[in-house]
Amino acid sequence: MKGQGLEIVAAAQDTGGEAAAGKWYDAAKATYTTLIDTGHAVSSAYQLVNVPAGVWIDEQGRVVRPPETAAPKTQELKIGGKLITTQGDDYVAALRDWVAKGDKSEFVLSDEEYKRRVKERSPQEKEADAAFRLAVALHEKGQKDLATKWWQRAQTLNPESWNYHRQDWSFSTDAGKKWMEKFQTSQGDYYPKLELKGKK
Repeated sequence: MKGQGLEIVAAAQDTGGEAAAGKWYDAAKATYTTLIDTGHAVSSAYQLVNVPAGVWIDEQGRVVRPPETAAPKTQELKIGGKLITTQGDDYVAALRDWVAKGDKSEFVLSDEEYKRRVKERSPQEKEADAAFRLAVALHEKGQKDLATKWWQRAQTLNPESWNYHRQDWSFSTDAGKKWMEKFQTSQGDYYPKLELKGKK
């Protein structure tokens, strides 16, 4: 769809930088714009809580769809008795419709629908974001114990953010075990069901 006006920008949210994220871009042989956001500025700005997530931004810089699961294909995966489902086929079809029709696409959100879906962060969520960004800064300065303390503070304040947990775990030797423990005890869907239709 690149020749039709779509520009994909991938931003890896990883304090580990090129060493942690670069190999995945290399393996994917990415032909789109790739960035590594060590400070998690993108997650902070758009309130990302899990990956993969996509945000639609039009030519005027207006966000026409907020963050939602952006899988390339539909999949169902059962892990430890719990199901993870992605609606990738539906998501890609909606994306193609937007590229073809622009603002006339039924998947572009009205201002009212956008406001319904995107709420202002609560004071607790704002504090969690600040704690997480402090942890990132401390880690970059080599103060790893303090960074862990503030990452865990962010997780306590906003336990729904898998990104907060995932970044902390990425520097441990038992990340998979920690992910499984949280996954088994978490409520709701790992990837929330998409609400694709936009305009009423």
